[in-house]
Amino acid sequence: MEPVPMQRIAAEPDDDEVGRRFAAGDEQALAWAYERWAGQIHGMAVRAFGPGPDAEDVTQQVFVSAWTGRARFRPDQGPLPAWLVGVARHKIADGWARRDRQRREAEAAVAQAQAAPSGAATPGVDAAVADRVLLLDELDRLGQPQRGIIELAFFEDLTHAQIADRTGIPLGTVKSHIRRTLERLRTRLEVDGAALHA
Repeated sequence: MEPVPMQRIAAEPDDDEVGRRFAAGDEQALAWAYERWAGQIHGMAVRAFGPGPDAEDVTQQVFVSAWTGRARFRPDQGPLPAWLVGVARHKIADGWARRDRQRREAEAAVAQAQAAPSGAATPGVDAAVADRVLLLDELDRLGQPQRGIIELAFFEDLTHAQIADRTGIPLGTVKSHIRRTLERLRTRLEVDGAALHA
């Protein structure tokens, strides 16, 4: 077995050094952090949401949020992996809150439809319930970061600037995502809604 070259050993700093470099904005430290702790963060997300896109989205969101919010990380107050776990807990809580809101909205739409006496519901009410169900379905189809941005804008009522601050995405990009996503949703809802109401 060949010995490991000394320069390779020197190229891999310990966790504390990765944390210090991360806080200082060293992009290589972000790569090391992801390599070392993405598995742990993804495991937390899988335990919360099960395997699949939600867990993958949360894992990505944690590292994006941690990197853009690295000014809040203090290496002297604790190690980077512990801070990343804290960020992950917040992202998981946000995900559960979003799911809960969507579930309640869907249940309210179904309850509204069921509460109407048979044959007595006005076409406008039926159309509104159908549109709400279609909208929730379309939101489920959106990828990140578009879905998260739309939810922050419409469910949490944040301004474009507040969304940019929270996500670390540039303000112009936030505005572009919202505009394009709304256009896409409008087109889909017009097509799906026409088919549903036909």
